[in-house]
Amino acid sequence: MLRQVDLSVELSKPAYKERMAKLQLTLGELQREARTLNIPIMLVFEGWDAAGKGTMINKLLMALDPRGFNVYSTNAPTEEERLRPFLWRFWIRVPARGRLAIFDRSWYGRVLGDRVDQKLPPSEWQRAYEEINAFERQMADDECVIVKFFLHIGKAEQKKRFKKLLKNPSTVWKVTSDDWRNHKQYRAYEKAVDDMIERTHTPWAAWTVVEAEDERFAAAKIFAAAISALQKKIAQVKAGKRASWKTLPRRHFTLSPPKSIDLSASLTKEEYEDQIEGLQKRFRDLEHRLYMYRVPLIVAYEGWDAAGKGGNIKRLVSRLDPRGYEVIPIAAPNDVEKSRHYLWRFWTHVPKAGHIAIFDRTWYGRVMVERVEGLCRPDEWQRAYNEINDMEAQFVDSGAVVVKFWLEIDKDVQLERFNERKNNPYKMWKITDEDWRNRKKWDLYRKAIDDMIRLTGTKRAPWTVIEANSKYYARIKTLRTVIAAVEKRLKEYE
Repeated sequence: MLRQVDLSVELSKPAYKERMAKLQLTLGELQREARTLNIPIMLVFEGWDAAGKGTMINKLLMALDPRGFNVYSTNAPTEEERLRPFLWRFWIRVPARGRLAIFDRSWYGRVLGDRVDQKLPPSEWQRAYEEINAFERQMADDECVIVKFFLHIGKAEQKKRFKKLLKNPSTVWKVTSDDWRNHKQYRAYEKAVDDMIERTHTPWAAWTVVEAEDERFAAAKIFAAAISALQKKIAQVKAGKRASWKTLPRRHFTLSPPKSIDLSASLTKEEYEDQIEGLQKRFRDLEHRLYMYRVPLIVAYEGWDAAGKGGNIKRLVSRLDPRGYEVIPIAAPNDVEKSRHYLWRFWTHVPKAGHIAIFDRTWYGRVMVERVEGLCRPDEWQRAYNEINDMEAQFVDSGAVVVKFWLEIDKDVQLERFNERKNNPYKMWKITDEDWRNRKKWDLYRKAIDDMIRLTGTKRAPWTVIEANSKYYARIKTLRTVIAAVEKRLKEYE
């Protein structure tokens, strides 16, 4: 593809001045309008070394309100970033609604530099295409405008620019041994770029290849592409229409069928006390081994109101080193969280390799509470099943152990526990009007829960339904389940 691009195109200085004056004014107006309409924007810059990415980004910034954007320069991952899934450092930087994020290099490093330099096995960079397409699709479905640029120059032009930079004492630092090594691998990178564009050029995140040997032509083309994308989205939003994409092949998930449960399962207090301490000590030992082998653990708790999630979590972590785990309570999203994709607030809590994150309620709120209470549109909760499966697959593919619990109780037990809380001055704070309202919608929640378990119980991240009418039984089963999952993963390292 790149070899078919005509790099001889130019734009005269007078034509450039006339055209850019209009383009700069238009882009500034569109940025302000997008902010008013709460449209998030992501501009992605990839390209050859010395192709002029920094120069082009700077030209864009001069036309924009500096209070409305952030620029992120993507270098080799830091230690903090290496210890998390590779998309984590981009998820935490997705723009809020009405803001603009500019990425000087991006999530495409995995299928370009890492691929050509053989820093990853082929299976990993091949899988990265699926993860990238899923990420961009999720952003676009959330009404984000994504414009991707690849700045293209020829091999001879690149060498010429390197030499020019080396002649100037102020810019000699810009040309490194890595740049020259990449230059020698120009053809290998060219093949990787062609592959990248072919496999990630989508209706929701299209590539614009920019002929960048003439700076004026490149700048005008970049401005025009950004303006066109923004005008299209703004017109769509004003018309009250939502993005509609043809469905492309998505990652296939093998579902794990739900198992039948027996809510009469129970343990006596004596049976419980005979087992709990030994299991807690065993889990504490596993915590140390998780850290030693740098394996992250994500434990997700969902369940009926009064099913015993809090007490269950307390027994799970009671003997752990507090420096190695975090319990994340999930309530209704605040204004900052509402201003971004609904999964953003969960990505920000992804644990480092070797650490444990325990979510007291999770990302499944979208397909339960938000679905039943009408807090999101039907198309939003319907696509969330795939989005959640994609996210959990990325966690597992990055090395994490993912354990998901649904704590099941029957309606009579829930009522009994509600009344106990209502009549106990030490537990009154646990019962709210919302709990009683939710109980009246038991059948609606039952349907949502069954759909959730059926559609997101994958082989990689299966659900474990906990019979929680007996709190003793539930606590023992969750401990045993976590221990079994961790030990299974650690066998791969030992």
